[in-house]
Amino acid sequence: MKLRTLAFIFAALASTEAMAAGLFFAERGVRPIARGGAFVAGADDLHSIWYNPAGLADAEPGLLLDLAWLNYGSEFTRKTRVVDSAGTIRYFDSPMVEGSTPILPIPTSGGVLKFGKAKEFTLAGGTYAPYTAITSFPERVNGDPASSRYSLVSLDGSLLVILNGAFSYKPIEELRIGAGVQMLVGTFRSSLYMSANPADRLLSAPEDPAYDAMAQLNVGPIFSPSGNMGITVVPKPWLRIGASFQLPFFVDAPATVQVRLPSAPLLDRAHQEGQSANVKFRLPPIIRFGVEVRPTPEVRVELAYTREFWSMHDNITVTPSNVKLYDITGFPSPYNVGTINLPRNFQDSNSFRLGGEYTPTLKGYKVPLRLGVQYETSAIPRPYLSPLTFDSDKVIIGVGGGIHLGKQWRLDASYARVIAAPVTVSPEEAAIGRVSPVAGNPTSAEKINGGHYSAYANIFGIGVEYKF
Repeated sequence: MKLRTLAFIFAALASTEAMAAGLFFAERGVRPIARGGAFVAGADDLHSIWYNPAGLADAEPGLLLDLAWLNYGSEFTRKTRVVDSAGTIRYFDSPMVEGSTPILPIPTSGGVLKFGKAKEFTLAGGTYAPYTAITSFPERVNGDPASSRYSLVSLDGSLLVILNGAFSYKPIEELRIGAGVQMLVGTFRSSLYMSANPADRLLSAPEDPAYDAMAQLNVGPIFSPSGNMGITVVPKPWLRIGASFQLPFFVDAPATVQVRLPSAPLLDRAHQEGQSANVKFRLPPIIRFGVEVRPTPEVRVELAYTREFWSMHDNITVTPSNVKLYDITGFPSPYNVGTINLPRNFQDSNSFRLGGEYTPTLKGYKVPLRLGVQYETSAIPRPYLSPLTFDSDKVIIGVGGGIHLGKQWRLDASYARVIAAPVTVSPEEAAIGRVSPVAGNPTSAEKINGGHYSAYANIFGIGVEYKF
Protein backbone atom coordinates (compact mmCIF):
# COMPACT_ATOMS: atom_id res chain seq x y z
CA MET A 1 0.00 0.00 0.00
CA LYS A 2 2.87 2.39 -0.78
CA LEU A 3 1.67 5.94 -1.52
CA ARG A 4 -1.79 4.73 -0.58
CA THR A 5 -2.99 7.96 0.96
CA LEU A 6 -1.79 10.30 -1.75
CA ALA A 7 -3.45 8.05 -4.29
CA PHE A 8 -6.57 8.26 -2.17
CA ILE A 9 -6.68 12.04 -2.28
CA PHE A 10 -6.69 12.17 -6.06
CA ALA A 11 -8.95 9.16 -6.46
CA ALA A 12 -11.41 10.79 -4.04
CA LEU A 13 -11.54 13.90 -6.18
CA ALA A 14 -12.16 11.90 -9.33
CA SER A 15 -14.83 9.71 -7.76
CA THR A 16 -16.80 12.54 -6.22
CA GLU A 17 -16.76 14.29 -9.59
CA ALA A 18 -18.49 11.24 -11.04
CA MET A 19 -21.12 11.13 -8.32
CA ALA A 20 -21.90 14.83 -8.58
CA ALA A 21 -22.16 14.95 -12.35
CA GLY A 22 -24.03 11.70 -12.80
CA LEU A 23 -26.70 11.88 -10.12
CA PHE A 24 -29.41 13.39 -12.35
CA PHE A 25 -28.51 11.97 -15.79
CA ALA A 26 -32.20 11.74 -16.75
CA GLU A 27 -35.53 12.33 -15.08
CA ARG A 28 -37.01 9.39 -13.28
CA GLY A 29 -40.17 7.31 -12.98
CA VAL A 30 -41.82 5.04 -15.55
CA ARG A 31 -44.93 7.17 -16.03
CA PRO A 32 -43.29 10.64 -15.81
CA ILE A 33 -40.48 9.87 -18.23
CA ALA A 34 -43.02 8.66 -20.81
CA ARG A 35 -44.43 12.21 -20.57
CA GLY A 36 -40.99 13.69 -21.24
CA GLY A 37 -40.59 14.62 -17.58
CA ALA A 38 -43.52 17.05 -17.83
CA PHE A 39 -45.03 16.01 -14.49
CA VAL A 40 -45.30 19.07 -12.24
CA ALA A 41 -48.82 20.50 -12.59
CA GLY A 42 -50.20 17.07 -13.55
CA ALA A 43 -48.46 15.08 -10.80
CA ASP A 44 -51.09 12.84 -9.17
CA ASP A 45 -49.49 9.58 -7.99
CA LEU A 46 -46.54 8.44 -5.85
CA HIS A 47 -44.04 10.01 -8.27
CA SER A 48 -45.24 13.37 -6.91
CA ILE A 49 -42.89 12.97 -3.94
CA TRP A 50 -40.00 13.85 -6.29
CA TYR A 51 -41.63 16.16 -8.85
CA ASN A 52 -44.19 18.10 -6.78
CA PRO A 53 -45.40 16.86 -3.37
CA ALA A 54 -48.57 18.95 -3.69
CA GLY A 55 -49.72 16.48 -6.35
CA LEU A 56 -50.14 13.79 -3.68
CA ALA A 57 -53.48 15.41 -2.84
CA ASP A 58 -54.79 13.92 -6.10
CA ALA A 59 -53.18 10.51 -5.63
CA GLU A 60 -55.41 7.62 -4.68
CA PRO A 61 -54.48 5.46 -1.66
CA GLY A 62 -52.37 2.51 -2.72
CA LEU A 63 -48.95 1.07 -3.48
CA LEU A 64 -46.65 1.61 -6.45
CA LEU A 65 -43.60 -0.24 -7.73
CA ASP A 66 -41.70 0.38 -10.93
CA LEU A 67 -38.33 -0.68 -12.31
CA ALA A 68 -36.21 0.94 -15.00
CA TRP A 69 -32.99 0.04 -16.78
CA LEU A 70 -30.68 2.83 -17.94
CA ASN A 71 -28.82 1.36 -20.93
CA TYR A 72 -26.01 3.89 -21.37
CA GLY A 73 -23.19 3.89 -23.88
CA SER A 74 -20.42 6.36 -24.68
CA GLU A 75 -17.43 6.74 -26.97
CA PHE A 76 -14.22 8.69 -26.42
CA THR A 77 -11.43 9.30 -28.92
CA ARG A 78 -8.62 11.10 -27.16
CA LYS A 79 -6.52 13.78 -28.84
CA THR A 80 -3.39 14.78 -26.93
CA ARG A 81 -1.16 17.83 -27.32
CA VAL A 82 2.49 17.14 -26.49
CA VAL A 83 5.20 19.80 -26.25
CA ASP A 84 8.77 18.45 -26.22
CA SER A 85 11.85 20.05 -24.65
CA ALA A 86 12.54 21.99 -27.86
CA GLY A 87 9.08 23.53 -27.84
CA THR A 88 7.82 21.46 -30.77
CA ILE A 89 4.08 20.79 -30.60
CA ARG A 90 2.69 17.45 -31.74
CA TYR A 91 -0.79 15.95 -31.65
CA PHE A 92 -1.59 12.27 -31.08
CA ASP A 93 -4.90 10.44 -31.60
CA SER A 94 -5.62 7.40 -29.42
CA PRO A 95 -7.90 4.50 -30.39
CA MET A 96 -11.55 5.00 -29.56
CA VAL A 97 -12.72 3.56 -26.23
CA GLU A 98 -16.31 2.61 -25.40
CA GLY A 99 -18.11 2.82 -22.06
CA SER A 100 -21.10 0.69 -21.08
CA THR A 101 -23.41 -0.05 -18.14
CA PRO A 102 -24.57 -3.32 -16.54
CA ILE A 103 -28.16 -4.55 -16.54
CA LEU A 104 -29.19 -3.08 -13.22
CA PRO A 105 -32.86 -2.30 -12.35
CA ILE A 106 -33.48 1.15 -10.84
CA PRO A 107 -36.45 0.93 -8.46
CA THR A 108 -39.24 3.18 -7.24
CA SER A 109 -41.49 1.91 -4.47
CA GLY A 110 -43.82 3.33 -1.86
CA GLY A 111 -47.36 3.96 -0.76
CA VAL A 112 -50.01 6.65 -0.28
CA LEU A 113 -52.56 7.05 2.53
CA LYS A 114 -55.38 9.59 2.85
CA PHE A 115 -57.29 10.76 5.90
CA GLY A 116 -59.55 13.55 7.15
CA LYS A 117 -63.31 14.05 6.78
CA ALA A 118 -62.98 14.97 3.12
CA LYS A 119 -59.72 13.04 2.58
CA GLU A 120 -57.99 16.42 2.44
CA PHE A 121 -54.78 15.13 4.05
CA THR A 122 -52.34 12.78 2.31
CA LEU A 123 -49.28 10.98 3.64
CA ALA A 124 -46.79 9.20 1.38
CA GLY A 125 -43.50 7.39 1.74
CA GLY A 126 -41.18 6.05 -0.90
CA THR A 127 -37.73 4.86 -1.84
CA TYR A 128 -36.20 5.58 -5.21
CA ALA A 129 -32.81 5.65 -6.87
CA PRO A 130 -31.45 8.31 -9.22
CA TYR A 131 -31.21 7.41 -12.89
CA THR A 132 -27.41 7.24 -12.78
CA ALA A 133 -25.12 5.69 -15.40
CA ILE A 134 -22.88 3.13 -13.63
CA THR A 135 -20.26 3.23 -16.37
CA SER A 136 -17.29 0.96 -17.03
CA PHE A 137 -14.49 1.34 -19.58
CA PRO A 138 -12.07 -1.37 -20.73
CA GLU A 139 -8.59 -1.25 -19.27
CA ARG A 140 -7.01 -2.14 -22.62
CA VAL A 141 -7.84 -1.50 -26.28
CA ASN A 142 -6.17 -3.59 -28.99
CA GLY A 143 -3.73 -4.87 -26.37
CA ASP A 144 -2.61 -1.39 -25.27
CA PRO A 145 -3.64 0.60 -22.16
CA ALA A 146 -6.90 2.45 -22.82
CA SER A 147 -6.71 6.23 -23.16
CA SER A 148 -9.59 6.59 -20.65
CA ARG A 149 -7.81 4.76 -17.82
CA TYR A 150 -6.70 7.94 -16.02
CA SER A 151 -10.32 9.17 -15.91
CA LEU A 152 -12.34 6.04 -15.13
CA VAL A 153 -12.23 2.27 -15.22
CA SER A 154 -15.46 1.41 -13.42
CA LEU A 155 -18.21 2.68 -11.13
CA ASP A 156 -19.43 -0.86 -10.35
CA GLY A 157 -20.61 -1.35 -6.79
CA SER A 158 -22.09 2.13 -6.39
CA LEU A 159 -25.50 2.24 -4.75
CA LEU A 160 -27.42 5.45 -4.02
CA VAL A 161 -31.07 5.72 -2.97
CA ILE A 162 -33.30 8.51 -1.68
CA LEU A 163 -35.68 7.86 1.20
CA ASN A 164 -38.63 10.25 1.03
CA GLY A 165 -41.60 11.01 3.26
CA ALA A 166 -44.13 13.62 2.15
CA PHE A 167 -47.37 15.31 3.22
CA SER A 168 -49.99 17.23 1.24
CA TYR A 169 -53.09 19.22 2.12
CA LYS A 170 -56.05 20.29 -0.04
CA PRO A 171 -57.97 22.96 1.92
CA ILE A 172 -60.19 23.81 -1.07
CA GLU A 173 -60.69 22.29 -4.48
CA GLU A 174 -58.66 25.06 -6.12
CA LEU A 175 -55.51 24.59 -4.03
CA ARG A 176 -53.03 21.85 -3.04
CA ILE A 177 -49.83 22.31 -1.02
CA GLY A 178 -47.20 19.75 -0.06
CA ALA A 179 -43.76 19.19 1.41
CA GLY A 180 -41.35 16.31 1.87
CA VAL A 181 -38.23 15.30 3.79
CA GLN A 182 -35.51 13.26 2.09
CA MET A 183 -32.33 11.37 2.88
CA LEU A 184 -29.73 10.44 0.27
CA VAL A 185 -28.06 7.24 1.49
CA GLY A 186 -25.65 4.68 0.10
CA THR A 187 -22.07 4.22 -1.02
CA PHE A 188 -20.09 5.22 -4.07
CA ARG A 189 -17.24 3.24 -5.60
CA SER A 190 -14.86 4.20 -8.34
CA SER A 191 -11.72 2.71 -9.84
CA LEU A 192 -9.20 4.44 -12.07
CA TYR A 193 -5.50 4.53 -12.81
CA MET A 194 -3.06 7.13 -11.57
CA SER A 195 0.47 7.71 -12.74
CA ALA A 196 2.92 6.90 -9.92
CA ASN A 197 5.99 8.03 -11.88
CA PRO A 198 8.26 10.55 -10.11
CA ALA A 199 10.67 10.44 -13.08
CA ASP A 200 8.17 11.54 -15.74
CA ARG A 201 10.13 12.73 -18.82
CA LEU A 202 13.47 12.29 -17.01
CA LEU A 203 13.87 8.53 -17.05
CA SER A 204 10.71 7.45 -18.83
CA ALA A 205 8.09 8.65 -21.26
CA PRO A 206 4.84 10.36 -20.17
CA GLU A 207 2.09 7.88 -19.27
CA ASP A 208 4.52 4.98 -19.13
CA PRO A 209 2.19 2.04 -18.27
CA ALA A 210 4.94 0.49 -16.13
CA TYR A 211 4.13 3.17 -13.56
CA ASP A 212 0.33 2.87 -13.70
CA ALA A 213 -1.32 2.23 -10.33
CA MET A 214 -4.92 1.10 -9.88
CA ALA A 215 -6.90 2.95 -7.17
CA GLN A 216 -10.25 1.67 -5.82
CA LEU A 217 -12.10 4.28 -3.76
CA ASN A 218 -15.08 3.66 -1.46
CA VAL A 219 -17.03 6.75 -0.36
CA GLY A 220 -19.56 6.18 2.38
CA PRO A 221 -21.68 5.54 4.19
CA ILE A 222 -23.43 8.61 2.80
CA PHE A 223 -26.23 10.24 4.82
CA SER A 224 -27.33 13.54 3.32
CA PRO A 225 -30.71 15.06 4.33
CA SER A 226 -32.74 17.38 2.13
CA GLY A 227 -36.35 18.25 1.38
CA ASN A 228 -38.77 19.68 -1.14
CA MET A 229 -42.07 21.59 -1.30
CA GLY A 230 -44.69 22.33 -3.89
CA ILE A 231 -48.00 23.94 -4.77
CA THR A 232 -50.71 23.24 -7.35
CA VAL A 233 -53.44 25.72 -8.21
CA VAL A 234 -56.59 24.71 -10.11
CA PRO A 235 -58.31 27.95 -11.20
CA LYS A 236 -60.51 26.06 -13.69
CA PRO A 237 -61.41 22.37 -13.86
CA TRP A 238 -59.49 22.14 -17.15
CA LEU A 239 -56.40 24.09 -16.00
CA ARG A 240 -53.68 23.27 -13.46
CA ILE A 241 -50.61 25.33 -12.54
CA GLY A 242 -47.86 23.75 -10.46
CA ALA A 243 -44.50 24.70 -8.98
CA SER A 244 -42.00 22.94 -6.72
CA PHE A 245 -38.62 23.54 -5.15
CA GLN A 246 -36.02 20.89 -4.33
CA LEU A 247 -33.50 21.80 -1.62
CA PRO A 248 -29.81 20.95 -2.18
CA PHE A 249 -27.99 17.91 -0.84
CA PHE A 250 -24.86 18.59 1.22
CA VAL A 251 -22.65 15.51 1.02
CA ASP A 252 -20.11 15.03 3.82
CA ALA A 253 -18.86 11.44 3.87
CA PRO A 254 -15.86 9.38 4.98
CA ALA A 255 -13.86 7.36 2.47
CA THR A 256 -11.26 4.60 2.21
CA VAL A 257 -9.07 3.46 -0.65
CA GLN A 258 -7.27 0.36 -1.89
CA VAL A 259 -4.32 0.81 -4.24
CA ARG A 260 -2.44 -1.64 -6.42
CA LEU A 261 0.91 0.03 -7.11
CA PRO A 262 3.50 -0.93 -9.72
CA SER A 263 6.72 -2.61 -8.65
CA ALA A 264 8.99 0.11 -10.02
CA PRO A 265 12.27 0.50 -8.03
CA LEU A 266 11.67 4.21 -7.42
CA LEU A 267 8.72 3.34 -5.17
CA ASP A 268 10.32 0.61 -3.08
CA ARG A 269 10.90 2.68 0.08
CA ALA A 270 7.66 4.71 0.14
CA HIS A 271 5.17 4.26 2.95
CA GLN A 272 2.46 6.20 4.76
CA GLU A 273 0.72 6.67 8.08
CA GLY A 274 -3.03 7.29 8.16
CA GLN A 275 -5.46 6.60 5.34
CA SER A 276 -8.80 8.26 6.07
CA ALA A 277 -10.36 11.52 4.93
CA ASN A 278 -13.67 13.30 4.48
CA VAL A 279 -15.19 14.33 1.16
CA LYS A 280 -17.52 17.34 0.94
CA PHE A 281 -19.50 18.82 -1.93
CA ARG A 282 -22.97 20.12 -2.77
CA LEU A 283 -25.64 18.88 -5.17
CA PRO A 284 -27.93 21.52 -6.63
CA PRO A 285 -31.34 22.87 -5.70
CA ILE A 286 -33.99 22.51 -8.40
CA ILE A 287 -37.03 24.57 -9.33
CA ARG A 288 -39.88 23.25 -11.48
CA PHE A 289 -42.86 24.98 -13.09
CA GLY A 290 -45.65 23.40 -15.08
CA VAL A 291 -49.00 24.20 -16.70
CA GLU A 292 -51.36 21.38 -17.63
CA VAL A 293 -54.55 21.65 -19.64
CA ARG A 294 -57.32 19.05 -19.67
CA PRO A 295 -59.70 19.90 -22.54
CA THR A 296 -61.56 16.60 -22.01
CA PRO A 297 -61.43 14.01 -19.21
CA GLU A 298 -59.36 11.76 -21.49
CA VAL A 299 -56.73 14.30 -22.61
CA ARG A 300 -53.97 15.92 -20.54
CA VAL A 301 -51.13 18.04 -21.95
CA GLU A 302 -48.42 19.73 -19.86
CA LEU A 303 -45.70 22.25 -20.62
CA ALA A 304 -42.99 22.38 -17.94
CA TYR A 305 -39.67 24.06 -17.18
CA THR A 306 -36.91 22.89 -14.83
CA ARG A 307 -33.76 24.67 -13.72
CA GLU A 308 -31.01 22.85 -11.84
CA PHE A 309 -28.62 25.22 -10.05
CA TRP A 310 -25.39 23.34 -10.73
CA SER A 311 -23.40 26.57 -10.32
CA MET A 312 -23.71 25.78 -6.60
CA HIS A 313 -21.40 22.82 -7.29
CA ASP A 314 -18.32 25.05 -7.41
CA ASN A 315 -15.72 22.87 -5.70
CA ILE A 316 -14.98 19.59 -3.93
CA THR A 317 -13.15 19.57 -0.61
CA VAL A 318 -11.11 16.60 0.60
CA THR A 319 -9.80 16.81 4.18
CA PRO A 320 -7.28 14.11 5.21
CA SER A 321 -7.19 12.95 8.82
CA ASN A 322 -3.61 13.11 10.18
CA VAL A 323 -2.06 11.70 7.00
CA LYS A 324 1.74 11.60 6.71
CA LEU A 325 3.86 10.31 3.82
CA TYR A 326 7.42 9.01 4.10
CA ASP A 327 10.34 8.38 1.73
CA ILE A 328 8.66 9.47 -1.51
CA THR A 329 11.08 10.61 -4.19
CA GLY A 330 10.84 14.39 -4.55
CA PHE A 331 8.91 14.94 -1.29
CA PRO A 332 10.12 15.93 2.20
CA SER A 333 9.82 13.10 4.74
CA PRO A 334 7.44 13.14 6.50
CA TYR A 335 5.05 15.02 4.23
CA ASN A 336 1.80 16.20 5.88
CA VAL A 337 -1.13 16.09 3.49
CA GLY A 338 -3.48 19.05 3.98
CA THR A 339 -6.93 19.98 2.74
CA ILE A 340 -7.36 19.92 -1.03
CA ASN A 341 -9.96 22.02 -2.89
CA LEU A 342 -10.81 21.09 -6.46
CA PRO A 343 -12.51 23.86 -8.49
CA ARG A 344 -15.48 22.54 -10.48
CA ASN A 345 -17.00 25.69 -12.01
CA PHE A 346 -20.23 24.00 -13.08
CA GLN A 347 -23.06 26.00 -14.63
CA ASP A 348 -26.84 25.97 -14.19
CA SER A 349 -28.80 23.75 -16.56
CA ASN A 350 -32.23 24.37 -18.07
CA SER A 351 -34.83 21.90 -19.28
CA PHE A 352 -37.96 22.49 -21.35
CA ARG A 353 -40.57 19.72 -21.44
CA LEU A 354 -43.77 18.95 -23.29
CA GLY A 355 -45.80 15.82 -22.69
CA GLY A 356 -49.18 14.37 -21.96
CA GLU A 357 -51.57 11.47 -21.83
CA TYR A 358 -54.60 10.29 -23.77
CA THR A 359 -56.77 7.67 -22.02
CA PRO A 360 -59.39 6.05 -24.25
CA THR A 361 -61.56 3.15 -23.14
CA LEU A 362 -61.12 0.01 -25.25
CA LYS A 363 -63.41 -2.96 -24.64
CA GLY A 364 -64.14 -1.77 -21.13
CA TYR A 365 -60.49 -1.11 -20.16
CA LYS A 366 -58.90 2.30 -19.73
CA VAL A 367 -55.69 2.39 -21.77
CA PRO A 368 -53.55 5.49 -21.10
CA LEU A 369 -51.15 6.40 -23.92
CA ARG A 370 -48.26 8.74 -23.13
CA LEU A 371 -45.81 10.77 -25.18
CA GLY A 372 -43.31 13.50 -24.30
CA VAL A 373 -40.10 15.27 -25.22
CA GLN A 374 -37.61 17.41 -23.34
CA TYR A 375 -34.53 19.45 -24.16
CA GLU A 376 -31.87 19.95 -21.49
CA THR A 377 -28.66 21.97 -21.48
CA SER A 378 -25.44 20.60 -20.00
CA ALA A 379 -24.21 21.55 -16.53
CA ILE A 380 -20.55 20.74 -17.30
CA PRO A 381 -18.38 23.37 -19.04
CA ARG A 382 -16.67 21.91 -22.09
CA PRO A 383 -13.07 22.16 -20.73
CA TYR A 384 -14.11 19.91 -17.81
CA LEU A 385 -15.72 17.10 -19.81
CA SER A 386 -14.05 13.72 -19.44
CA PRO A 387 -14.97 10.02 -19.71
CA LEU A 388 -15.65 10.23 -15.97
CA THR A 389 -17.99 13.23 -16.17
CA PHE A 390 -19.53 13.51 -19.62
CA ASP A 391 -22.68 15.49 -20.22
CA SER A 392 -23.88 17.59 -23.13
CA ASP A 393 -27.01 19.28 -24.39
CA LYS A 394 -29.52 16.51 -24.98
CA VAL A 395 -33.02 15.64 -26.13
CA ILE A 396 -35.04 12.94 -24.40
CA ILE A 397 -38.04 11.44 -26.20
CA GLY A 398 -40.39 9.31 -24.11
CA VAL A 399 -43.27 7.05 -25.03
CA GLY A 400 -45.36 4.66 -22.97
CA GLY A 401 -48.71 3.29 -22.05
CA GLY A 402 -50.65 1.31 -19.54
CA ILE A 403 -53.86 -0.49 -18.78
CA HIS A 404 -56.30 -0.29 -15.88
CA LEU A 405 -57.44 -3.71 -14.71
CA GLY A 406 -60.61 -3.09 -12.79
CA LYS A 407 -60.60 -0.31 -10.20
CA GLN A 408 -57.52 -1.44 -8.33
CA TRP A 409 -54.71 -2.30 -10.73
CA ARG A 410 -52.77 -0.24 -13.26
CA LEU A 411 -49.87 -1.64 -15.29
CA ASP A 412 -47.41 0.71 -17.02
CA ALA A 413 -44.52 0.47 -19.46
CA SER A 414 -42.28 3.12 -21.00
CA TYR A 415 -39.30 3.69 -23.24
CA ALA A 416 -37.17 6.81 -23.55
CA ARG A 417 -34.30 7.61 -25.88
CA VAL A 418 -31.62 10.06 -24.72
CA ILE A 419 -29.94 11.78 -27.66
CA ALA A 420 -26.84 13.64 -26.48
CA ALA A 421 -25.04 16.10 -28.74
CA PRO A 422 -21.48 15.03 -29.59
CA VAL A 423 -18.77 17.31 -28.20
CA THR A 424 -15.17 17.92 -29.23
CA VAL A 425 -12.80 19.30 -26.58
CA SER A 426 -9.70 20.74 -28.22
CA PRO A 427 -6.38 19.84 -26.56
CA GLU A 428 -5.75 23.57 -26.04
CA GLU A 429 -8.91 24.09 -23.94
CA ALA A 430 -8.77 20.75 -22.07
CA ALA A 431 -8.40 21.46 -18.34
CA ILE A 432 -8.03 18.04 -16.67
CA GLY A 433 -4.59 16.54 -16.12
CA ARG A 434 -3.77 12.97 -15.22
CA VAL A 435 -3.35 12.02 -11.59
CA SER A 436 0.39 12.17 -10.84
CA PRO A 437 0.72 12.47 -7.06
CA VAL A 438 4.46 11.77 -7.04
CA ALA A 439 5.57 13.91 -9.98
CA GLY A 440 9.17 14.82 -9.25
CA ASN A 441 9.82 17.17 -12.19
CA PRO A 442 8.43 20.65 -12.85
CA THR A 443 7.15 19.76 -16.31
CA SER A 444 3.55 20.41 -17.26
CA ALA A 445 1.65 17.16 -17.76
CA GLU A 446 -0.48 16.65 -20.84
CA LYS A 447 -4.24 17.04 -20.38
CA ILE A 448 -6.17 13.79 -20.56
CA ASN A 449 -9.64 15.02 -21.58
CA GLY A 450 -9.05 16.49 -25.02
CA GLY A 451 -10.80 14.68 -27.85
CA HIS A 452 -14.18 13.71 -29.24
CA TYR A 453 -17.11 12.53 -27.10
CA SER A 454 -20.45 10.98 -27.91
CA ALA A 455 -23.06 9.20 -25.80
CA TYR A 456 -26.57 7.78 -25.88
CA ALA A 457 -28.97 6.11 -23.47
CA ASN A 458 -32.07 3.94 -23.68
CA ILE A 459 -34.37 3.82 -20.67
CA PHE A 460 -36.76 0.86 -20.38
CA GLY A 461 -39.33 0.78 -17.59
CA ILE A 462 -42.23 -1.25 -16.23
CA GLY A 463 -44.48 -0.50 -13.28
CA VAL A 464 -47.54 -1.56 -11.34
CA GLU A 465 -49.91 0.40 -9.10
CA TYR A 466 -52.43 -1.11 -6.66
CA LYS A 467 -55.20 1.09 -5.27
CA PHE A 468 -56.81 0.33 -1.92
